[in-house]
Amino acid sequence: MSLFDISDRAQQLQTDLLEFMDSHVYPAEAVYEEQMRESGDPHFQPPVLEELKVEARRRGLWNLFHPHPGTGAGLTNLEYAPLAEIMGRSHIASEACNCNAPDTGNMEVLELFGTAEHKEKYLTPLLEGTMASAFAMTEPAVASSDATNVELSMVRDGDEYVLNGRKWFASNALHRNCRVLIVMGKTDPSAAPHRQQSMMVVPIDAPGVTVMRGLPVFGYQDREGHAEIDFADVRVPAKDVLKGEGEGFAISQARLGPGRIHHCMRAIGMAERALELMCRRASSRVTFGKPVSENANVQDWIAEARIEIEMIRLLTLKAAYLMDTVGNKEARTEIAAIKVAAPNIALKIVDRAIQVHGGAGVTDDFPLAMAWAHLRTLRLADGPDEVHKRAIARQELRPYRDTAVNASTNGHKVAVS
Repeated sequence: MSLFDISDRAQQLQTDLLEFMDSHVYPAEAVYEEQMRESGDPHFQPPVLEELKVEARRRGLWNLFHPHPGTGAGLTNLEYAPLAEIMGRSHIASEACNCNAPDTGNMEVLELFGTAEHKEKYLTPLLEGTMASAFAMTEPAVASSDATNVELSMVRDGDEYVLNGRKWFASNALHRNCRVLIVMGKTDPSAAPHRQQSMMVVPIDAPGVTVMRGLPVFGYQDREGHAEIDFADVRVPAKDVLKGEGEGFAISQARLGPGRIHHCMRAIGMAERALELMCRRASSRVTFGKPVSENANVQDWIAEARIEIEMIRLLTLKAAYLMDTVGNKEARTEIAAIKVAAPNIALKIVDRAIQVHGGAGVTDDFPLAMAWAHLRTLRLADGPDEVHKRAIARQELRPYRDTAVNASTNGHKVAVS
């Protein structure tokens, strides 16, 4: 058995999902855009998306991300990787299959750390696709790439906590079906740096929760929204603390590991579609008496795109395999590496596809401009490139941290006591 063999069932799901994309998802994209334009509401829930959900569920293409049999497809990360890539080719496919962020990560958190009440009230409707959720961690006043900077206060008052602070980029908070937030803040500023934070389940309509605005991303108002939210004396029952006080940082690491690799899988799908569009456009357009595809630089772009897609796919599959076999912690270098590599490479391929399309590439007539904006944002989401590179470098340097070069020994390494 080769390293990346997957089950017959997972392979059949790939076949079924590809057929669903061809027969339903791609044809629905134009309908989706038309319904969004006609509504005049950037956060409208188009009927065609609900129709796709019904069809995906009928076909057994529902909750594919969820590793828990019964409530999800029960797939490994390695088995889910190709499915996420396929869904990544269209901006509506993941939600059609109930596999869209941030709901995927929130469902996993509620499955692992939620109470029976949380599961009944929130997890079940999330798994049914009748509710949406948001994750409130990033803050406007601090560099949130370092989670220990989080400032939103969570002060114990009897059987409740009182929340005060401001969050932003709470994706999904403007979704028409959003009902609940998972909020990270500080419960004990005097504790060890990674034990100060806690996570709590907060209804989005709780008194004191105010959605201030939806943040545009490169001029786009994404349908699910990226909200700035104010918390003013919001009272949360102590029973709604997830896992326990001081466990917020640990939960965030558990949540972000799979979330990061899901993003990367989808990015590869975007890159594949951009390459396909680039090849079609280059073959169908003529400039200066010959097809654009005959230009040496365009052929270089196409060849490099194929090479780089295969590279990042293999790195992603390796990361997924390690997550399944040795755990997220042991796979942290590979997870960090793919989080840097996938968005950057996909972004370059999309950018070149835009160039081949000329003016059409920056319009909404093709999915490239939106894909570019999403991928550029992804270089910041779930930790910017620099944070992941820092983590990789620290891991690489670890074997050498107890040694130093002493000039008097002609460059030989000596132990530092």
